[in-house]
Amino acid sequence: MPTSPFPDDSADVAAVAHWLMAVDSTSGSETRLTRLFGDALTTRGWSLTRIPAPDGREVLLATSGLGPYVTLSTHLDTVPPFLPPRRDAARLHGRGACDAKGIAAAMLAAAERLRGAGIPVALLFVVGEETTHDGAHAANAWAAEHAFPSIALINGEPTESTLALGTKGAMRVVLRTEGTAAHSAYPHLGHSATRALVHLLAELDDLTMPTDALLGETTINIGRLSGGVADNVVAPHAEARLMARLVTDGDEVWTRLQRWSAGRATLERGVEIPLVRLGTLEGYATSVVAFATDIPALPAWGTPYLFGPGSIHVAHRDDEQVLIADLVAAVDSYERLVRAIRG
Repeated sequence: MPTSPFPDDSADVAAVAHWLMAVDSTSGSETRLTRLFGDALTTRGWSLTRIPAPDGREVLLATSGLGPYVTLSTHLDTVPPFLPPRRDAARLHGRGACDAKGIAAAMLAAAERLRGAGIPVALLFVVGEETTHDGAHAANAWAAEHAFPSIALINGEPTESTLALGTKGAMRVVLRTEGTAAHSAYPHLGHSATRALVHLLAELDDLTMPTDALLGETTINIGRLSGGVADNVVAPHAEARLMARLVTDGDEVWTRLQRWSAGRATLERGVEIPLVRLGTLEGYATSVVAFATDIPALPAWGTPYLFGPGSIHVAHRDDEQVLIADLVAAVDSYERLVRAIRG
């Protein structure tokens, strides 16, 4: 449970962010936080809908006024491990500081300003963004089924307070090699799958991959390696889990990977997120980001925009942090974005 009640003043963005960060909501285990935060939103007078998500979880939709709405949205789940919050004079430290509980706090403060001005607004807080985007998919299905009148979605991720022009896509790939087990003292009697895998992976940097004038280069990360059975056994199997960041259609990258690995390994194509080109507004600095977001899973929520305080360069790290001044400035930015989109 949080160490204190939900802050009385939602304009105290650092206090609200600290409260959110005090509850462990690692992907898949978000329910305690969504229950507590949903109750807090209801107490503050928001009309709350708890949208069912997979595995008994939920997505929070808070609205004020009658639509159409501009929806402010971000995710409440975080990557592991849970790092409790701490605050110094200038920064908020801990898991979710910039990705994305600090953003959720700034969105709430902006939405309460808009509500106070009589401007219809919606808040959408999803789960599962860091893994399979299942919370976003559930929210999109609900919005489509109920014809929810959202004309635009302002998604919150750490973009250093710029409007992103686009995001790279992502594709998960499993690369597997097969060998023949043998006593390691007689390696010629077997075939090492781990050795074959290492030689293959060494070629990745030399592959020619697609590029895009706006989004840049396709990149491939080697995320996890596994294989073999023991130190004294020639490895009969091995695998590498890869993540490609896409700047073109995923089929093009998949075809090149198949051609490269043919006859030497098998490939499994996993979860894929398409690249996105995003809405912009005059007067905002712009950027291009390499990370994936929930936006491709939320088409029913209107024209997408991407904006948030903090840097992705410290997200997912043990030293995750955000400047409190950036969170406070983001409140103004989110309010202005909603007003500009509504015209």
